[in-house]
Amino acid sequence: MCGIVGAVSIFGSPLRADSLKDMVDAIAHRGPDDAGYLAWQTGREHARGISHGQAFCDEQFRHVSPLLPCIDSAAGRQRLRHERWDLLLGHRRLAVIDLSPDAHQPMSDVGGRVWLAYNGEIYNFREICQELKSLGYEFASRSDTEVLLYAYLEWGEECVDRLNGMFAFAIWDSRRNRLFLARDRYGIKPLYYLEHDGALLFASEIKSILQYPGVVVDVDLLALNEYFSFQNTFSGRTLFEGVRLLPPGHVMTVDLHGGVTRQRPYWDFDFSRECSDSPKQVQQRLAELIRQAVRRQCVSDVPVGCYLSGGMDSGTVTALTAEKLGRICTFTAGFDLSEAAQHELAFDEREPAERMANLFQTEHYECVLHSGDMEACMNQLVWHLEDLRVGQCYPNWYVARLAGRFVKVVLAGTGGDELFGGYPWRYAAAVGSDYDDFVRNYYRYWKRLVSNRDKPRLFHPDVVARLISLRDGDAVPFRDHTLSVFRRILGENPRGDDPVDQVRNSLYFECKTFLHGLLLVEDKLSMAHSLESRVPFLDNDLVDFACRVPVTLKVAGVDRLKRLDENLPRKRRLYEQNNGGGKAILRRTMQRMLPREITGARKQGFSAPDESWFRGRAERYVRDVLLDPGANTGQLINREYVRRKLDDHCSGRVNHRLLIWSLLSLEYWCERFLTGGRIRHARRAA
Repeated sequence: MCGIVGAVSIFGSPLRADSLKDMVDAIAHRGPDDAGYLAWQTGREHARGISHGQAFCDEQFRHVSPLLPCIDSAAGRQRLRHERWDLLLGHRRLAVIDLSPDAHQPMSDVGGRVWLAYNGEIYNFREICQELKSLGYEFASRSDTEVLLYAYLEWGEECVDRLNGMFAFAIWDSRRNRLFLARDRYGIKPLYYLEHDGALLFASEIKSILQYPGVVVDVDLLALNEYFSFQNTFSGRTLFEGVRLLPPGHVMTVDLHGGVTRQRPYWDFDFSRECSDSPKQVQQRLAELIRQAVRRQCVSDVPVGCYLSGGMDSGTVTALTAEKLGRICTFTAGFDLSEAAQHELAFDEREPAERMANLFQTEHYECVLHSGDMEACMNQLVWHLEDLRVGQCYPNWYVARLAGRFVKVVLAGTGGDELFGGYPWRYAAAVGSDYDDFVRNYYRYWKRLVSNRDKPRLFHPDVVARLISLRDGDAVPFRDHTLSVFRRILGENPRGDDPVDQVRNSLYFECKTFLHGLLLVEDKLSMAHSLESRVPFLDNDLVDFACRVPVTLKVAGVDRLKRLDENLPRKRRLYEQNNGGGKAILRRTMQRMLPREITGARKQGFSAPDESWFRGRAERYVRDVLLDPGANTGQLINREYVRRKLDDHCSGRVNHRLLIWSLLSLEYWCERFLTGGRIRHARRAA
């Protein structure tokens, strides 16, 4: 697990190579164990097309690569400035597999023709290694990095089809004068990019891109519009105008012969090809695949632990990890419920987590969050998150910080809900008389924050005017833009008029959007604490089979789903009593391994009692931040609209906790990244 950065001149003009170290240093938290750099001249300006490069080490890690010149030495800085480099790669390493200097990156083949900067883990690297050895390849390390490098040499861009893991990587192939970028199937590892002044800049985090000289961008108002609709961005946009996210399951190729950049998908979710196995056969196969997935992801040369809530998914991962590794560390965050409302009392899952920790004999650690803990971490949290996404994530910040004190690798239960139908009340809210009715209902449900009708009241008048003037294809804000983004994703899946087809479409949509947002948040907040987070439910073999498990086995009573108008606890409970719960087949599969009170428990998200805290001890903090006359969001958001929403929430008339969190996040985002309506240079914000 690491962080990567890079730049390539599309047409051959020289890059500002002296910025490479600053770009890499911006993500030092992703890799405290080593740093590496590569500057390359592709030969496009040379009469004979001769290319050459220079690798550098870092003074802090000279002991890892003592034969390389230091990039921060006088000689290194001079070398960077006095040659016309047009390709740069940088890397920060969190050493997890093969802790030796042999796994230093950027890594090249023996001839120094192909270079790799890679972030992630390939869990089937040993099997691929054996296949490559049979083809004559020899390895100098025990790392998955070298296996990935030689997999590319053998199979080219199609190597991604063989990888079972999480990754974002860049390969410079000097033989073909081509840069190859790739991201894993599900988007566990991020890869951002920006076209700037004839160059393509890319990195694991946006703050690295902002280090490149001359990068000054506006706020992306279409992304802002999406965020305040969905509390997420469903397109590839970010709040930084021009900065895009390479979609999950996609690769990008920059061919320097003609300055051509191409992007293509290599994988996607497919819930349409359901298997005909009996429920008993499905349970048996699921049990085998889940155990195999966890065992695969236990591979590590450093200590491994697990997040452990009171839920079935994290409990399953913990049980199987303990079965494989023996005594492990587990981590839970709980909440002070002294001010919580009745419906928030179940949010603290320490008690069931402790029961499971006792059952599996783990070394268990927990932290308890109070109403002031959000305020204490927001500045750092938003700096690391940078790409604002789903939900209140400050509890994730604290539990990642806790885990990072004891282990370098932690396994999480993310993905089980999205693959196995864990949100039946959402599907009930969306079910319609036909496909078009389903889309309308589902769109209405996912507009979590502000209605299209209220957008002109939410945004500052200048923002409203600019938004109205913008177009996204044929769509114009406010309604058309977000609806077109929504339809674009659903349109990638077959139409369906009956409830079973509509739930199938829902699973596809949520894996592409909601799950992706969760994965981005998990990556940023774990790596902020130099912690690698793994997600066994997103093992390739398990996902491929999960997609083929019939929807009728996942969601009990799916064929008799009826419209549910609101996402209220009372209606949700009523729905589950009448129709059954989600993840039915997974619950039955896990009953042999987990206590019945866990497999039979109602789905509970990882959330603090913020509804009550925002009306109680945290109210003054929220008002001081959002209603301050000098608030940084003043150039984007209408303060009077915010005041009315706060009054509505604090009076108890409406629960606006999601909107309040999003407004707070945007305020801190503006403070860290924005000045005068434009994105400031990242170094000033650090």
